[in-house]
Amino acid sequence: MPPLAGRLSTVVIEGGRTEPGSARLRPRGELVYGCTGPLAETLAALPAGTRRIELDMSGVTFMDTAGLQFLDVLYDHARRHGVAVETGNWNDQPRRILELAGRGDAGVAEPAPQASPVSLERAERLRVLQEEIDQLRHAIASRPVIDQARGILMATHGCSSEEAWAILREASQLSNTKLRLVAAALTEGAQPDGPPPPEPVRTALRTALSRHTG
Repeated sequence: MPPLAGRLSTVVIEGGRTEPGSARLRPRGELVYGCTGPLAETLAALPAGTRRIELDMSGVTFMDTAGLQFLDVLYDHARRHGVAVETGNWNDQPRRILELAGRGDAGVAEPAPQASPVSLERAERLRVLQEEIDQLRHAIASRPVIDQARGILMATHGCSSEEAWAILREASQLSNTKLRLVAAALTEGAQPDGPPPPEPVRTALRTALSRHTG
């Protein structure tokens, strides 16, 4: 069946009516900020008289805390239209978000009641998990430039990979500059006609190099 929604790149929702009164939908992609638009469009396009919606979530590869709004939109539609909703086949990473949010792995949970010690603890765990997700994404984005800078140090100064890593870390600490920015400055400076690193970074690199390479 053709997609019912999918103008946003985060998630595409495929599926349609399987039998009178029922619909089976298959979201694909990531449940992150902006994922509610395609869902709202898909729900609005369902035929009148749809009383049951099943969502196969096996195509959802990633979910962060903003993705919980996807379920909020789904629940609101179910409540307003008297529709039975069931979700299933969650992958491990989205399932972990659901568990920390206290929503289980099937169906659509009711809106949370007044805050309780348990819900507050879950909210804190969810906040910590979101920070871990953000740090992981940042690390993935930073890794290529850091690896390039390590390679430059190894080729230029004949140091090992471990020594190059230690030099970058120490230069970051000495100059009070993020490791990614130190690596980017070193990489750009190594290009033909590239700008030299800022003076604090150059000084920190010289100090770190003298300690680790003599």
